[in-house]
Amino acid sequence: MNQLTDRILILTGDAAETLEVFYPYQRLLDAGYEVHIAAPNKKKLQFVVHDFVDGFDTYTEKLGHTLDADLAFRDVDPAGYLAVVIPGGRAPEYIRNDDDAKRIVRHFFDLNAPVAALCHGPLLLAAAGVLHGRTSSAYPALGLDVELGGGTFENGAAVVDGNLVTGRAWPDHPAWMREFMKLLDDARVQSRPVDAVATA
Repeated sequence: MNQLTDRILILTGDAAETLEVFYPYQRLLDAGYEVHIAAPNKKKLQFVVHDFVDGFDTYTEKLGHTLDADLAFRDVDPAGYLAVVIPGGRAPEYIRNDDDAKRIVRHFFDLNAPVAALCHGPLLLAAAGVLHGRTSSAYPALGLDVELGGGTFENGAAVVDGNLVTGRAWPDHPAWMREFMKLLDDARVQSRPVDAVATA
């Protein structure tokens, strides 16, 4: 893979859901991609663990793992990446207010490049103004946020709309990532030089 086709960006921050960061991060590394973590600031990020308990009206939360951010949103040149992943947890609740995070998201939609968002991740998509006319999944309690952002909410494990694949939460990982990997495979072929494709 060349420099463009082997680099994927994850947009996240403190209080992101541990599984929703680590699963795509490690799955993409395993597939041979170079994965960079971007956050409001370059620092060690503290993630959380969300779980679903009978009798609770919402999910539970406790501290999870940590991971270093590779760069700050303001330092990201999105042109150097094939795709972007936006995990859930509580991080999207505040990174959606970051102008550089929204700039990055808009770049991928302008190019029709692969975008994967999970759980609370679509909050950033709505804030960036890219959900207009789109169908998106999200954590079910955020269906109204998707609709207020101009999108159509679909309560599904892996909702694909063009370059966008969305899911509800970490239990959807297998289906969600399976569809995202298909988008990545297509994008890699399209980004390869014509002569390389012809001789492959």
